[in-house]
Amino acid sequence: MAAFAIHGDIIWAERLGKLEYIENGYIVVDGSVIASVSSEKPQGIKVIDESHHLVIPGLSDLHLHAPQYPFMGMYMDEELLTWLEKHTFPEEAKYSDAAYAERAYTQFADDLKRSATVNVSVFGTIHTDATLMLMDKLEEAGIAGYAGKVSMDRNSPPSLTEETDRAVEEVRRFIEEGASHDLMKPIITPRFIPSCSDALLEALGRIAADRGLPVQSHLDENPSEVEWVKELCPWAGSYAEAYDHFSLLGQRSIMAHCVWMQESEIDLLSRRGSYVAHSPSSNLNLSSGIAPIRRCIDKDVNIGLATDVAGGSTLSIMRVVQDAVTSSKMRWRYISKDEKPLSFPEAFYLATKGGGSFFGRTGSFEPGYDADIAVLSEKRCSTVISSGLSPAERLELYAYRSPDEDVVAKFVKGKRII
Repeated sequence: MAAFAIHGDIIWAERLGKLEYIENGYIVVDGSVIASVSSEKPQGIKVIDESHHLVIPGLSDLHLHAPQYPFMGMYMDEELLTWLEKHTFPEEAKYSDAAYAERAYTQFADDLKRSATVNVSVFGTIHTDATLMLMDKLEEAGIAGYAGKVSMDRNSPPSLTEETDRAVEEVRRFIEEGASHDLMKPIITPRFIPSCSDALLEALGRIAADRGLPVQSHLDENPSEVEWVKELCPWAGSYAEAYDHFSLLGQRSIMAHCVWMQESEIDLLSRRGSYVAHSPSSNLNLSSGIAPIRRCIDKDVNIGLATDVAGGSTLSIMRVVQDAVTSSKMRWRYISKDEKPLSFPEAFYLATKGGGSFFGRTGSFEPGYDADIAVLSEKRCSTVISSGLSPAERLELYAYRSPDEDVVAKFVKGKRII
């Protein structure tokens, strides 16, 4: 691909808590990566004029459930385990029907394409062929990241319960057939410990180690779930220790939610280099609680943001940025005065470079980073003072006034997909 530049009001975060910006700046893209960012107009290359628009790094969503998208925004009156039983599992069972999966995943991928999200780590269902279809749809939409065929062999409805050996065989088939994609790659996906036997967890940990594959699952989301894991794994000192026992915690592991972690679990995730997928919108919707994100930051745990659709009621990571800040204030006010609330620049960092680091060099405009870029329209943010605001102030205004992400252009690894 030939080099080109994007002209606009450029804003990004290279480190936690600090926004960098250049008004009327230029991002030079060379092939698939960022070559430079400056206020000087480059010569001899095409310039895409996005004047007066905010130009940000593409956002990363570390945890969401594609098959739950059809009922996103519904059934928020129950807590996690009841919600799964009454609504989630019946919906996910429908993906044994290829025609249904085709319709649902087409809509999901099309809508995700129009958002500011570039990288995802997404759950499918236990159905191998449907999850391969999901990878195809996301690849066609230009989205990058990981998709996982879910593994479940116990404590699940019959329509979603696999025989253990067959579950392992299907994971291996999913890996083989999914490896040919360019943008989307397979990820090992035990749903959570209550739905996976020790034998299945052991096999998945072995496959992940042998193939060098990442892992995604759920950890300490809801009090009733945590108590259930204590009953199922009495030999483990904690939920996180149970995953670690099966070699499912590591630098390429994402643990979603992490609301009810013990201090020892935070320490364990820090030592292993695992990622927390912070899902504040979902945690509020399902009455799960408020995750101790400041404690995780203080102990150098890797953190990114996640919509957790359909626990979360939007595909917008910008809305999650807002909820991450708001929920941290409530944790500071009502739970722990020692945990300083997140600032807006901190939450934006988690949405970009923080979570993006799981996918490689993405989420920043530093030279050599992937050219993952979103251009935002502020048409719904106009106020009588907006013309005098800095790009940093405008970005915060955008996150709170237009969280559904009015995206006018989007680039993934230098390729324009909107």
